[in-house]
Amino acid sequence: MEERLTNLEIKLSFIEDFLNQLQEETVKQAKEIEKLKHDNKVLSQKLKDVAENMPGDIPNRKPPHY
Repeated sequence: MEERLTNLEIKLSFIEDFLNQLQEETVKQAKEIEKLKHDNKVLSQKLKDVAENMPGDIPNRKPPHY
């Protein structure tokens, strides 16, 4: 009985460690996603500004080889 209890405590310890690592990774990924969303928003706005400042409909023209 004592050995079974010790084995369960060891397994629980490993599970707790795994959950802590998983939580840390999840937080890192959430921060990275927020950064990427912000970067995407900035780039979209820059692209929109460039498109508005270009004469005509140049961004929508087909390349010359078509």
